[in-house]
Amino acid sequence: MGPHAKMRAKEWNQVHDTFTILGIDFPAYFTFLMLGYTFVVLLAHKDTPRLKINGNHLLDMAMLLIIAGLIGARLLHVVADGQFDEYVKLCTNPLATKGELLAGGKQCVTDAQCIEAKLGALCHPEHGTCHSGRDCLRAFKFWYGGLAYYGGLALAAVVGVLFIGWRKMPFRRVADLAGYGIPLGLVFGRLGCFFAGCCYGTVAKFGGLEFPKGSPAWVHHFEAGLITKQATHSLPVHVTQLWEAAVCFAIFAYVYFWRRKRQRFDGQSFAWSLMAYAVARFIIEIWRDDPRGVWFGLSTSQWLGIPLFAIGAGLYWYWRKNPVDYDASDSKANAALERNQEVDE
Repeated sequence: MGPHAKMRAKEWNQVHDTFTILGIDFPAYFTFLMLGYTFVVLLAHKDTPRLKINGNHLLDMAMLLIIAGLIGARLLHVVADGQFDEYVKLCTNPLATKGELLAGGKQCVTDAQCIEAKLGALCHPEHGTCHSGRDCLRAFKFWYGGLAYYGGLALAAVVGVLFIGWRKMPFRRVADLAGYGIPLGLVFGRLGCFFAGCCYGTVAKFGGLEFPKGSPAWVHHFEAGLITKQATHSLPVHVTQLWEAAVCFAIFAYVYFWRRKRQRFDGQSFAWSLMAYAVARFIIEIWRDDPRGVWFGLSTSQWLGIPLFAIGAGLYWYWRKNPVDYDASDSKANAALERNQEVDE
């Protein structure tokens, strides 16, 4: 196969971005995301006795965070990832959206051909491309993919802080759970991206991977004039999805197996994890080539990574200078409770 590995498939729409189980199609990205989140919650829950965190409160918070995370991630994707116009067109004029050719680069003639090929519900009468039918709610259908991590992190963080304050949970210790939970969840998320074909990288001179016809990378290269409609695969691209998955796993492994049991202060794992991911994501974004928001030469994620690193560094410095002894606080609270009980008696 030469220096490039090939993802073999007859047509992208046959493997597309779904798993079929018992005749039911499950979106690859969303499936991996939910598997990862479930595993992370179970792993964090197992750690609650060591950190003296109420496990039931953690599970309650996890339910709220997944909802907030999905809403925030979807909102940022729709608004800032350069896809807003496409969602508007899906509602107002579906034929104005980007279309796909039939297998073998053939043009469609009827809507029935597009439906049969599972490429949409409409055939463009002039271009012969297949398009999705009118869908004014597509912007809300996050299970199709299109989630911006930083948007989910921001809204989930706000909800998490409010919940922790309400339940009087030890904030920095809960944050340390996220210190290894977030990167582990991202491992699953990026694997989902890989199977969905999104978040691919620039054309690679060596060590790249060729995605099959109809995949997001193939469509992008075709529209850019880099390949013809007869091409069976895209040009070889950097697998930035797997790069990020590998980096996130490294962050998780370091925090979970080493740092969390050797912390100098509560919150150290979380602050370190934020800084490490912000730097890694900023660098990997240099090789990303999928259409997304770009502002003054930097992607949306790169711009957001700068304040994220600053926040991580600020928390690291502040928490190291101002440690909190939660065990001592609990002891004082228990002693006060016992004194009150004695007075009542």
